[in-house]
Amino acid sequence: MSFNAIKRYMEYCLLSFAGVGMCVQPLYLGEIAPKKIRGLTSVGINIFLTVGILTGQIVGLREMLGGESSWSLLLSSCAIPALIQLLTLPCFPESPRYLLIDKKDEYRCQKALKSLYGSRHYQMEMDDIQKESRALNGEKQKTILELFFEQSVKWQLITIIVANIGQQLSGINAIYFYAVYVFKKAGIPSANIPYVTLGTGVCECITAMTCGLLIDRVGRRVLIIGGYSLMALFCILLTITLTFQDSYPWVPYFSMAAILTFILSFGLGPGGVTNTLTAELFTQSSRTGAYMIGGAVNWMSFFAIGMVFPFIVNGLNQYCFLFFLLTCIIIATFIYIIVPETKNKSFLDIKEDFQKLNYGHSYISSREVEDNSITQDDSM
Repeated sequence: MSFNAIKRYMEYCLLSFAGVGMCVQPLYLGEIAPKKIRGLTSVGINIFLTVGILTGQIVGLREMLGGESSWSLLLSSCAIPALIQLLTLPCFPESPRYLLIDKKDEYRCQKALKSLYGSRHYQMEMDDIQKESRALNGEKQKTILELFFEQSVKWQLITIIVANIGQQLSGINAIYFYAVYVFKKAGIPSANIPYVTLGTGVCECITAMTCGLLIDRVGRRVLIIGGYSLMALFCILLTITLTFQDSYPWVPYFSMAAILTFILSFGLGPGGVTNTLTAELFTQSSRTGAYMIGGAVNWMSFFAIGMVFPFIVNGLNQYCFLFFLLTCIIIATFIYIIVPETKNKSFLDIKEDFQKLNYGHSYISSREVEDNSITQDDSM
């Protein structure tokens, strides 16, 4: 085997493990978090992801490690956070939900909860996990294929597919494509553009942190619907400013403002909330498969838009944002009509909210069953 073949094989292995990590981390955090801060915990991934991107932009400057003589150091610097994670991961407890619901190990579940919540505050979460375990009644993990044919998760699955497709087809990648062009039109020298693009990284960090602070207060629906609605608005504004880019000297600055506010809107809504929805819309038996489907759809959408976008730009030029405008409106409308608010709800409560969509008017909720039994007892 040649050296190039070995190197390529190692690259594939690294990318594969990175892809697995992108799915497992939000799954783990969604399972261990209490419902009061589940949104913040899930968005935490996006917060540190944007911090990592900004750090990479800073370290990649010519004055740091972006020069020709130090590019190898730049690439190898990624090993530092990976090494820190490798050393600290063994200290983390296993997911309590996995231990009790999947493994039926109540002792280890209790031990994991105590290490996460403390010996005084773990009981409420323990009761919630036991309630979910009784409701699932020994139901085993569903495969990806089984999920597609499972009536009880029909609309949850459609929701995460639509949300992950929308995240990539919202126009965020087109914004970064046009950013350099707009910055040049604004009179910024090419040598200084890397410093200006740091502003986009700062915007991502600010909105990810803001999303984390707001998601458990205002709810998921407000953020994701509001985010897509604002993105649709700025798609219109950006189309107008790019059309008249050369007409007036001040127009490029409006284009820059539209780009930065579009990035802010994306980070405030779709960028942070999508992963949270995937964690919350499914119970333990379906969540792993749902994350695999959501992750695959997200990356396939990213690949598709990367392949098709150059042709869209060549054909429509600045009017390509009208396509993204339509996408943002469709996703916002879908979320508004279909997805209930999940803030401060248990996984079983969220499942109940979806069952009338999955089964129609014939579905009788557990709450209605309890009310009927109480009424019958009173009449007797």
